[in-house]
Amino acid sequence: MLVQVALSAVLVGAAVAGSFDPLQHSGPASPYFDAPSQSGIASSTPSNCKVDQAAYILRHGSRYPEPGSFAGWQSLFAKFQNATYTAKGPLAFIASWVPPVDDPPHQPLFLTSTGAAESFDLGVNLRKRAASQQRCVDTAAYFVRGYLSQGNYLTTPTLNRGNIITLPDSVDFTFANSLTPSAACPAYNAGSTGSTASNNYRLLYQTKIAERLNRFLDGLTLVASDIGVMQDLCGFQAEVNGDTRFCDVFEEWLNYEYAHDLNYYYGSGPGNPIAAATGFPWVKAISDLFSAGPGNTVNGGTLTPPPLIMGFTHDNNLPPIVSALGLWNTSSSRDVYPLSLTKPNTARNFRSSYLVAFRGYVALERLACTRNGNSDTVKHIANQLPLTGATDTYVRVRVSTS
Repeated sequence: MLVQVALSAVLVGAAVAGSFDPLQHSGPASPYFDAPSQSGIASSTPSNCKVDQAAYILRHGSRYPEPGSFAGWQSLFAKFQNATYTAKGPLAFIASWVPPVDDPPHQPLFLTSTGAAESFDLGVNLRKRAASQQRCVDTAAYFVRGYLSQGNYLTTPTLNRGNIITLPDSVDFTFANSLTPSAACPAYNAGSTGSTASNNYRLLYQTKIAERLNRFLDGLTLVASDIGVMQDLCGFQAEVNGDTRFCDVFEEWLNYEYAHDLNYYYGSGPGNPIAAATGFPWVKAISDLFSAGPGNTVNGGTLTPPPLIMGFTHDNNLPPIVSALGLWNTSSSRDVYPLSLTKPNTARNFRSSYLVAFRGYVALERLACTRNGNSDTVKHIANQLPLTGATDTYVRVRVSTS
């Protein structure tokens, strides 16, 4: 197995029924969960098909906050500590709340133990089924450990080894040989309006939330900017130490999620006219390998990849892949796309929580499927399960299992 990290790439597709779970509507702060099936398509592989090649590109696992976000946590903590006030109801805990970072000089930016487990579990699950930033390298490493943990080190030692190759992260000189291609495109940022769209949408609801919560405070006043930090802490603190008290404070999770949807849709997704072009190199490379088929390489190629190809990158590098594939930008319902800047449409498929949750991914699977009907012909490919009868080849797209 060969692993490249970014970012990182390794050569080796439901919302919980019942009660509403804010952790599945927290956009990029969501811990990993399986996204619900799309268009009524079951997440399982059809019984007459097998996956003979697959390529995944995924965000790193759950991490501590970036320094800028951590500064917001520290400011909120100082506000709670440096005032004399009474808090009750859902805010009764804030006087004793402490930011969940024990080692500020070192923990921000890095994987949490939850992120390591998410990465390891993905390796285990994929083995059973078939960017140079440290959190991407670590995600790749834990994935490899999980993937290889399901093999037999005694009988097949050569099949239980992995190498991690680290590529430059977010630089402008690697061009298509990158898992952060937007950094090499001067026009990319000019086409990105995601931050403006999301910030304007937050103006529509954050002040109202602050006014509602201030009824539980005497001597302390929350403002709109506090609300964003507190809602971010729901997902981050849940994955850092399991504390979900901030999740219980709010009712407005669908607004919070939609602000993130706007950020990614117009920032790095279909709403950015340059996004599809930056996602195209990965899609083209994988399409060429799938056309060559398992055990083969492209014309003039020097590397014959294994059946499983993994790439580890950052959240903003997944929406361009969706854009290049032409997904989540059309609908049979009217007025869904482009996304409204002021009013969420529940018929949309583009949801940041499905796509860019920690360890969220986009995957392409090459399916070899037998045609319907009986046959007395069996085709056997070396070291693979036999397929009966004539076969057809399809490619399936998965987004975080869906």
